[in-house]
Amino acid sequence: MGYNTRITGEIKISPPLTNREIAGSAFLPGTTDRDVRLVVEEVTVETDDGTLIRRTATALEPSWEEPYKAYHLMEHITEAMTTWPGHEFSGHLECSGEDAGDLWRVVVRDGRVERIEPRIVWPD
Repeated sequence: MGYNTRITGEIKISPPLTNREIAGSAFLPGTTDRDVRLVVEEVTVETDDGTLIRRTATALEPSWEEPYKAYHLMEHITEAMTTWPGHEFSGHLECSGEDAGDLWRVVVRDGRVERIEPRIVWPD
């Protein structure tokens, strides 16, 4: 048994990672055992030599759509940031656990990953 977390949102990558940078990455969709995966976009370009498919990675997103055991979420985001220095990572992921009121965010700003927990205040 374990603790499942529903995660939504994305961490943007600027400038986007090139195909050369992401080739063979442990963060590629469908091949990852990481708590986050790359959002890979493909653009078809016609050239004199034929059709070229240009792939870039524009963000990190949760690896699964359903709730999962994201025990290493912050560690894996940090790993991605370390893997691709020279790129800016920014944004946040919304996380909600199995219990009511179990909410937090994982925020990336200024090159750091932080867990932010809300303060819940009941009205008078």
